[in-house]
Amino acid sequence: MTRPKGTLIRNPTITRINHWITAACFVLLTLSGLAMFHPLLFWLSNLFGGGQWTRAIHPWIGLVLVVSYAGMIVQFWRDNLWTKTDLEWTLAIGRVLANEEESVPEVGRFNAGQKFVFWSMALLIPVLLFTGILIWDYYFETLTSVGTQRAALLIHSLAAIAAIIIWVIHVYAAIWVRGSMRAMTQGYVTPGWAWRHHRKWFRALAATGSPGPEPHVDDNKTRK
Repeated sequence: MTRPKGTLIRNPTITRINHWITAACFVLLTLSGLAMFHPLLFWLSNLFGGGQWTRAIHPWIGLVLVVSYAGMIVQFWRDNLWTKTDLEWTLAIGRVLANEEESVPEVGRFNAGQKFVFWSMALLIPVLLFTGILIWDYYFETLTSVGTQRAALLIHSLAAIAAIIIWVIHVYAAIWVRGSMRAMTQGYVTPGWAWRHHRKWFRALAATGSPGPEPHVDDNKTRK
């Protein structure tokens, strides 16, 4: 797809594919996990062909998610490092929510909210992987005790609930900030969007004359 003239590349094709594979896996894991979480939600197992299929496919989707999110980490870990600007941005979150970003500290490619989602998932997914392996009866039932499995199941469930809440916040924010969904579906944003929401990132592109994506922006360096 050809982007409109004058727009900026926010997410290359490979990034968007990686993102949507991760998103699809997360949705499927949420649905299949909820089906096994409580009897009232067991009807969701029909989406996967029944209870046995749901139980069988859930951990394999989880492995795909781990590999896919590892790809996201490789691409974005440096742009998601925490900086002093992020703390200032967080303290001004009220103005961000009120769409009064002119007086909010400038941010690079990702703001503090996006970094929170990134690192929270980077922490929770390994927890879900490790605890998921401990309760994967088909392969590991004989290697773990009942007490260990019960503890792992509790931690797995709590981590999953936390991940779902963070995912909901992520989706809501993407819809709330107009133009953000297009960045991940079509890959581009307008200069006005970049200037308003990620001004330091925009300045980096302008300085290099590149339409994006740009090299890592060091948010700790203040603009002269």
